[in-house]
Amino acid sequence: MTVDSASPSATVKVDIWSDIACPWCFIGKRKFEEAVRRFGGPVEVEYHSFELSPDTPVDFEGDEVDFLSKHKGMPADQVRGMLGTVAGIAAEVGLAYDFDRLQHTNTVKAHELLHFAKANGRQVEMKERLLHAYFEEGRHVGRVDDLVVLAGEVGLDEKEARAALETGRHLDDVRADQAQAQAFGITGVPFFVLDGKYGISGAQAPEAFVQALEQVAAEVAR
Repeated sequence: MTVDSASPSATVKVDIWSDIACPWCFIGKRKFEEAVRRFGGPVEVEYHSFELSPDTPVDFEGDEVDFLSKHKGMPADQVRGMLGTVAGIAAEVGLAYDFDRLQHTNTVKAHELLHFAKANGRQVEMKERLLHAYFEEGRHVGRVDDLVVLAGEVGLDEKEARAALETGRHLDDVRADQAQAQAFGITGVPFFVLDGKYGISGAQAPEAFVQALEQVAAEVAR
């Protein structure tokens, strides 16, 4: 994503580690996008892979309440309350989370697809489509067949996408992202790295992102 500006400010590179199955990552994406709009200068975004629950099966038996209560050791009532709170926060930034329809799954193939999309100039569009499909439409984002359809919806070649996913062409790229996250000490997402050296953790308010963007832009322009 590049946001053009009439001002002569230097481009700020922002690397974002996130997971498709992370509700705060979609919320953080919207808050960051609002910050970029307010900032008004050129911003280049690249998404990187992070798996919150890499041991999750592709076809998980149960809903989101089942997953969090059984796998995270949380009481079901507490999980429902938490999900309601998260859905309310998502609504504040224009997102319509539907946890009742959500299909919990392993996200490694979705991350492989994002790298395929990056190689074909569609990473930002693919990221948005996957998050929307997962949190708002109840679509499955862990199986190759489903991911190929979503790839086609953002203008990617479905045959090429299938070949990339079935051969694991971009799995090493996913693992490289995860290794870099570990090197940076990233333990939770979303995590934003500005200009390769300033880190911002979590779905911060737009004002916090704007302040960071302005500071980095001033330093880059020196």
